[in-house]
Amino acid sequence: MNNKNRFSPMWLALSAVVGIFIGTFYANHFGGGTRLNIINSGTNKLQNLLHIIDDQYVDTVNVADLVEKAMPQLLSELDPHSVYISAKDKQMAEDDLRGSFSGVGIEFTIRQDTLRVQNVIKNGPSERAGLLAGDKIITVDDSVFTGPKLTNEEAMHRLKGPKDTKVKLGILRYGETKLREITVTRGEIPMHSVNATYMLDDETGYVRIKNFGENTYPELLIALAQLAQSGFQQLVIDLRGNTGGYLGSAVQIANEFLPKGRLIVYTEGRHAPREDFRSDGRGSYQQMPLVVLIDEGSASASEILAGAIQDNDRGTIIGRRSFGKGLVQKPIEFNDGSLMRLTIARYYSPSGRCIQKPYTNGQDKNYEEDLMMRYQNGEFFSQDSIHHTGPAYKTRLGREVYGGGGITPDIFVAEDTTDYTSYYKEAAITGLLVQFGYEYTDRNRKQLTSYEELPELVKYLKKQRLVEEFAQWADGHGLKRRNLLIQKSHRLLENYLLSRIVYSTLSEQAWIEYTNQDDPTVLEAIRVLNAGESFPTVKK
Repeated sequence: MNNKNRFSPMWLALSAVVGIFIGTFYANHFGGGTRLNIINSGTNKLQNLLHIIDDQYVDTVNVADLVEKAMPQLLSELDPHSVYISAKDKQMAEDDLRGSFSGVGIEFTIRQDTLRVQNVIKNGPSERAGLLAGDKIITVDDSVFTGPKLTNEEAMHRLKGPKDTKVKLGILRYGETKLREITVTRGEIPMHSVNATYMLDDETGYVRIKNFGENTYPELLIALAQLAQSGFQQLVIDLRGNTGGYLGSAVQIANEFLPKGRLIVYTEGRHAPREDFRSDGRGSYQQMPLVVLIDEGSASASEILAGAIQDNDRGTIIGRRSFGKGLVQKPIEFNDGSLMRLTIARYYSPSGRCIQKPYTNGQDKNYEEDLMMRYQNGEFFSQDSIHHTGPAYKTRLGREVYGGGGITPDIFVAEDTTDYTSYYKEAAITGLLVQFGYEYTDRNRKQLTSYEELPELVKYLKKQRLVEEFAQWADGHGLKRRNLLIQKSHRLLENYLLSRIVYSTLSEQAWIEYTNQDDPTVLEAIRVLNAGESFPTVKK
């Protein structure tokens, strides 16, 4: 019997076991709103099949393990966003949206099978213990912590832990050959959603929101208060790359900018009656000129906020078409600590459009590759390449907007491909630019950290012939030197290298400030605001 036929019964059993697991596990262990009703006839058939497999299958079957493997497969047959999260992955999945977690307080990267400290969180446990950016973590609690099996998940599992517990790290510092032992007492590490707040010019405030978590709304209020001290009169909210999070946070933020009684979003599903979310009129920035930036990485709660602003003609949306996730998931927990996020409804923008892009039930290859297909079809570079699959809707002023595939911006800004070459593409895709930036920072950290402000650091770095040094280094790491292509892409290469060194030396906000300086989307936002064009009007 060949292997394929031998394991066919097991694959047939996967979906069966899941049904039994949900039917019996939930019925026995859950009540109230999380209890699931199972169709009796299907349950009996699946239970019988489970008994047959358990009694008669040729090999011993670990039913619990079978269920664990089958759960993701079953949910993937429903839609692209219903997912199962195992108990060991649950904490990691929730940390980004929580206000904090308990750990050592570092940002790290794994290179050459070694965990390297990229940044140390200020006033965090690791900084207090003496850990520095650039340190390599070689051992954890006297166990070797390097090798090809080292993963981000394993690193986070070992470094996180209950507050006030201790972890002993063996670190190798640049220029040293002997391990240092540093004991770090774990503590609460804040997880910030607002990762940049500063003034773009004398009147224009800028806030970047990377996700919508538990504390996003109060963080935004703090950011706006800081901008108020600088005298901002108009605002840019950057949602590019923001994959979403909690619907409630997006609603709270939209409420700050909308007059009373405006519909922000509504949700509706087969077993979820329509629920409207409206502004209460208490927002402090109802008249503030506003621009919202989006791109193909903006999804879910990002699209709720952008859709509310666009459909209410409250501000101007600038960038590229958003991802197109309009499905609402409800987390349902299991007793073993795992959970599933089950799609229970769709959300609709105020004009009535569902932003969810088309999909077919089951594993949809086209859905998974949608962004790549958009890129190949030229949508990132030309507004004319955007294909709307849904019907047209009207904003409050009667402007035409579309559903069925993300938020289309009011003003399209193409991806900047000026000076783009095959050399630059390979340098970026292979990770060589990032690797060089890290190693350069590591070698020169003492000099670099003497510059505490962004302008001074950038001025120094521009004198260091970084592109030439990178080209020589990359030639010895598999990227053949191409002088003409390097010359054409010199600006892109220098900006990329500078941005990575700025990030590793200063902070995430400094990195954002630097990359925004010549960002076409940010520059267009400033132009629109300064021209007094942020409030949409109907073209005659």
